[in-house]
Amino acid sequence: MLSLSTPLCVAAAQTPSAPGDLERNLQTHLACVRAAAHQGVQLLQFPELSLMGYEPALMADHVLTTDHPVLVALRQAAQSHGMALVVGAPAEPAEQGALPAIGAWLLGPDGSVALYRKRHLHNSEEQFASAGTDDAQVQLVAGEPTALAVCADITHPEHAQAARGAGAALYAAGVLISEKAYAAESAMLEGYARDHDMAVLAANYSGTSGGYISAGRSAFWAPGGRCVVAAPGDAPCIVWAQRSDSGWAGGVLSLSVPA
Repeated sequence: MLSLSTPLCVAAAQTPSAPGDLERNLQTHLACVRAAAHQGVQLLQFPELSLMGYEPALMADHVLTTDHPVLVALRQAAQSHGMALVVGAPAEPAEQGALPAIGAWLLGPDGSVALYRKRHLHNSEEQFASAGTDDAQVQLVAGEPTALAVCADITHPEHAQAARGAGAALYAAGVLISEKAYAAESAMLEGYARDHDMAVLAANYSGTSGGYISAGRSAFWAPGGRCVVAAPGDAPCIVWAQRSDSGWAGGVLSLSVPA
């Protein structure tokens, strides 16, 4: 009997970010998109605040809007490669007059733009950012009902539970997870895949950002909790996972980032 699973290829871009340098980080993002396109990736997830680095103190000076040249360039790349992108950058807050939001921008291959604002902030972020108001936003990405998460969101089990309750089959997170926190937080992500029977994708940083040393090891867990693939360390790479009639398989592509 043939499986009814729809073919799908998703990936995490494990990248470094230069502090506050949108143009340099844009070139890194575009290099990732080109590499992912050769693998047939349909959704490429980047780390938290990937376009400026995890630098909360710089957020107020780097708030992006839909027509910002960096987002326009990435929207064009998404369209030309037929790939959805989730990139991290500050955004206007959910409530007028509040501090900027930590945004995950979903750029569709059809030219569409959607914004998810980080729902749960670390205490150290509250002087620079405001929290989003939506527990879960589920959208079709490459035909897959998908919910986005940003870093601390994943440490709140109710966030993943709300995503599943809203119909998500894929929980995609952009994060900055240190070596110290990796064991506990990756175990939580595995648990969401197992307990909610949904796929989980996590894109972590390569190297250091905002004074934190990333553990790397971006990963993908299939529904049921099996870790299909994880980066072996924190080197720049693309971690991809593909669903076919025979189930999920994955791999790691080494990445050369622009100097």
